[in-house]
Amino acid sequence: MAHGTALPARYAVFGHPIRHSLSPTIHRLFGEQSGIALGYVAIDVAPEDFADAAHRFLATGHGANVTLPHKAAAFALAAERSIAARRTGSANVLTRRADGRLAAHNTDGAGLVRDLAERQHCTLSGRRVLLLGAGGAARGVGWDLLDAGVEELIIANRTADSAAALAGALGVTRARARYWEDLADLGSFDLIVQATSAGVLGQALALPHSLVDHHTVAYDLSYGAAAQGFLAWARAAGAKLACDGLGMLVEQAADAFALWHGLRPDTEPVYARLRAEAG
Repeated sequence: MAHGTALPARYAVFGHPIRHSLSPTIHRLFGEQSGIALGYVAIDVAPEDFADAAHRFLATGHGANVTLPHKAAAFALAAERSIAARRTGSANVLTRRADGRLAAHNTDGAGLVRDLAERQHCTLSGRRVLLLGAGGAARGVGWDLLDAGVEELIIANRTADSAAALAGALGVTRARARYWEDLADLGSFDLIVQATSAGVLGQALALPHSLVDHHTVAYDLSYGAAAQGFLAWARAAGAKLACDGLGMLVEQAADAFALWHGLRPDTEPVYARLRAEAG
């Protein structure tokens, strides 16, 4: 992407809290790999101040990533919205166009599918998938899972109405809501995606082991400490593979980088470095 200046292009990630974000490191490594000079900072802003802060930054900045709790607000700020953003009603990427207008995109679902398919070697076509949660994180990946060809997508949320609303929004018979209380009666799944806020909030999920079989892949959209409770449950239940969302984070960041710079970096060395540093 040509920026028309000798100064490094300016980017940021907005969140609350944001101090532990890996996005600045990821984009710095992408820039070094691609030979692109850029500045990238993390900006912690409360929800009520997000719109003003984003407008101020993007008056001169070129783009921003957006994480919790600002994704819906980022969508609302934009004059242009990609299909992925419109489907989810949220945005994790904002780009300033040449005319100053903001464009919104959502790369979360594509990042999940790419990590599952290419790094975790998890086939999605024809599979039975359980999606735990019905909030913004679940909405961000539901459409992409269906696009990848899953045969059945069961959505369970502790607030049943939210699960039903998401299933209705997805608009296909392959996506159905079930009561959280019925999880023990659903049998096993090929893939279980943990999209609730339980890990982030330090809460334990009471899940039956019957959801897991020897072929099950368990995937938490969070990474680091927030994912450990779910991953420990999955391993104890006998899952074939239990993984956190670090790969998804790197893949969705690479899609954002490609939107801004016109090329997609090689994600594997960045993922390997972050995984090694995480221990």
